[in-house]
Amino acid sequence: MVRVAVTGLGPVSNIGIGRSAFAEALREGRSGISRIASFDPTGFPYQDAGEVQDFRPTDYVRRIDPYRWGRSSLFAASAARLAVDDAGLDIESVAPGRAHSVVGTTSGESQVVEALTAQMVDGGFAAQDPVLLRQLPANRLANAVSEELDLTGESLTLATACSASNYAIGYGYDLLVSGEADVVIAGGADSVCRWAHAGFFRLGALTGTVCAPFDRDRSGILTGEGGAAIVLETFDHAQARGARVYAELLGYGLNCDAKHPVSPDMASVAECMRIAHRNAGVKPEDVSYICAHGTGTPANDMVEGRAILDVFGAEPPPVSSIKSMIGHTMGAACGFGAIASVLAIHHGFLPPTINWSTSDPALVGIDPVPNVARSADVRVVQNDGFAFGGNNAIVMLGAVG
Repeated sequence: MVRVAVTGLGPVSNIGIGRSAFAEALREGRSGISRIASFDPTGFPYQDAGEVQDFRPTDYVRRIDPYRWGRSSLFAASAARLAVDDAGLDIESVAPGRAHSVVGTTSGESQVVEALTAQMVDGGFAAQDPVLLRQLPANRLANAVSEELDLTGESLTLATACSASNYAIGYGYDLLVSGEADVVIAGGADSVCRWAHAGFFRLGALTGTVCAPFDRDRSGILTGEGGAAIVLETFDHAQARGARVYAELLGYGLNCDAKHPVSPDMASVAECMRIAHRNAGVKPEDVSYICAHGTGTPANDMVEGRAILDVFGAEPPPVSSIKSMIGHTMGAACGFGAIASVLAIHHGFLPPTINWSTSDPALVGIDPVPNVARSADVRVVQNDGFAFGGNNAIVMLGAVG
């Protein structure tokens, strides 16, 4: 049986860039929410989001020209570079074609789409900037990673919305276990944009300044952005090069209830958890911590919480949501969750759900790790991801040894 190691972490987030900064911010329960700067939010009743302030891609990328790439691609490439550096991995030492890039996204180059649309409205198709047009294709997110790292394996962008990073990690797991790869860079990236902000507002899913998952009075999400990447390797490859192994990717579960565009289905979510457990060879009682999807909307948290109680019983493991700190980073969300899960295992702490104040009487038994990080011996983590259209994806991570 091929085992899969997690050897590198690359977060580009609004609470910290790089493994150490991100881990410290999670421990502190730091908020990355601020007034939107990437577009003029005047006219919106809610004007805050989780933007990555002062992001300078030239601080991170070495091979690609930032002028040729959109913001989401640059998030992906920067996160991948950070992850590979953190892993101490020399890509040139990997056999040709044996290192792959898999990136999840919701909106692709959303800011590029908006800029081109504005140009077209003002001056027709002829007014569109050729530089922006070249940045537009969504597949460029994975291509940016491959070009930045000079990878010659598969380059795949997956667009399964807010669970996309878990799909990417699961796909990477399959590439490694099937013998098609020695190394996979997996994760996700997305950018804050006007249309997503407006769309979630029109859906009634947006909140004002504070996202409070699992709180009785939760009122919605705050949009966010960033890039999240992890380095996955077969244990044989990692051990042969003397790599530090943070955690083991034990397996994953996928399903799709396909019942409603935006309303999650409790039975399907619960079944996805069971699929993930079976695939990873774990039982509910083995799970130390659940890194929740936890968007902060009344419906999502209720469905996720009830599914957890259905699968784990009346006393489930602690359940926290890092979206309370970084906002909902769309296609990058599960990637950040995976990084937080690995850090929880490696450093022995549970990230908190900040902004929490009141227990939800409908979710008795759910422990959201309120407001303050908690020391813990974390052996197995369930990282949840649930997306519009019923696209559910969960990855399971475990301690080594």
